[in-house]
Amino acid sequence: MDVSITVGAAPLTPREVVDVARHGARVVVDGDALGRVADTRTLIEGLADDPQPHYGISTGFGALATTFIAEDRRAQLQASLIRSHAAGTGGEVEREVVRALMLLRLQTLATGRTGVRPVVVETYAALLNAGITPVVHEYGSLGCSGDLAPLSHVALAVMGEGDVRDAEGRSVPAADALAAAGITPVALREKEGLALINGTDGMLGMLLLALHDLETLLLTADVSAALSIESQLGTDAVFAADLMALRPQLGQAESAANLRAFLAGSPIVASHRGPECTRVQDAYSLRCAPQVHGAARDTLEYATVVAERELASAVDNPVVTVDGRVESNGNFHGAPVAYVLDFLAIAVADVASMSERRTDRALDAARSNGLPPFLAHEVGVDSGLMIAQYAAAGIVSELKRLAVPASVDSVPSSAMQEDHVSMGWAGARKLRRAIDGLGRVLAIEVMTGCRALDLRAPLVPAAATRAVRALVRTRVAGPGPDRFVSPEIEAVTDLVFSGAVARAAVAQTPLAQTALAETALTT
Repeated sequence: MDVSITVGAAPLTPREVVDVARHGARVVVDGDALGRVADTRTLIEGLADDPQPHYGISTGFGALATTFIAEDRRAQLQASLIRSHAAGTGGEVEREVVRALMLLRLQTLATGRTGVRPVVVETYAALLNAGITPVVHEYGSLGCSGDLAPLSHVALAVMGEGDVRDAEGRSVPAADALAAAGITPVALREKEGLALINGTDGMLGMLLLALHDLETLLLTADVSAALSIESQLGTDAVFAADLMALRPQLGQAESAANLRAFLAGSPIVASHRGPECTRVQDAYSLRCAPQVHGAARDTLEYATVVAERELASAVDNPVVTVDGRVESNGNFHGAPVAYVLDFLAIAVADVASMSERRTDRALDAARSNGLPPFLAHEVGVDSGLMIAQYAAAGIVSELKRLAVPASVDSVPSSAMQEDHVSMGWAGARKLRRAIDGLGRVLAIEVMTGCRALDLRAPLVPAAATRAVRALVRTRVAGPGPDRFVSPEIEAVTDLVFSGAVARAAVAQTPLAQTALAETALTT
């Protein structure tokens, strides 16, 4: 990505984190920030010469915080801290997550509140720009004191130890990758080991990536709901602005506005608007889509506020204050991030659950208002999309399990010094899996809705839903005899996660000229 992100001049934005983590944008460290880092380091070196012990500088850590460490053993202390804490296990964490974690730790280091030398800051930036990604394992973090194990694996690579993935994705020893990139490994000094691992950067990085993905998926949920409402002969009257104003929830109003736009001018909706239609109310999964999707949007908004506050934070322990004090604190505790990670997992599960219910209605001849059973070509011979709904139901069942909060659990550690932990890393890991599941459930609804629209011919859909159907038809054929379904689900899933489904719908509506289109048009 031909973009440079400046670190240290101002807090990073969520989009900047995504650009570096996912798209490989380069980072540049602000010169004034490096000056602040150098000034703070001078203070740390003065305290290192003090015969009185100072936590993190001339003492041990955690339960060993009262143990004084002689000057000639402090370099070994810092290296030992990283080696012993790099205790992750399990599968490798995704490249984008590790890059987000590295960038966020770099941002904190660049605040000048941690006491590291400028060379440490510059080395983190160099690894990111060289595309070197330390191997981080899935298990090991309790979310307090921060993401210790994941951050330690990164710090180990900065020391030239452990394994990394190079820019081509090959697993190589860190020393070899650094040498090939012309990067000198860092020999850590007083305070620096602690500064590299005392942070919530892993869980925050995953939160920011999740927020980005959920913006697209919640807009796509409105699109998939519109496909279902239209193809199942539902009404758009319940989404009227004055009805929404009776309950002034912001997310609900936004979702309803999207549905009105996506269904605007639909000949299918108009075909059953007259007095001959005897249905009084649509089922909740159709009628209440704005209320559920809107609540998820409001949850996303709150999580974004928390994330932006975290981006403006300098999380370390001890921390060097603006007036030069070195103070212990509890800011490394992951509770603020952990709570919203869990909250989002609940919202994700509910949006997916409603989507699956709409899909099921389309396949049930008793509830679809005239569509063939399972949208099959030859009923009895063909199964149509019967098992696609099974797949969605299986995912939804798992999402309900993933919605069980991680943050309500706590396993004490470090000889009871760390006797309450956030489990935010675990919350972030399960949210990533939940988001993947939501995208697949929505893709199945989109695929089902498009086939159902085809079966309503000669009636014509709205412009927005017609555009989505045309997009899907570039990857998946229309109704016909049974064929291999799995590749079709994967193809539509790709369209959902890329934002193409949302873009296709928005481009055909007045939303394309408003701020509401930003998510779809910039994904």
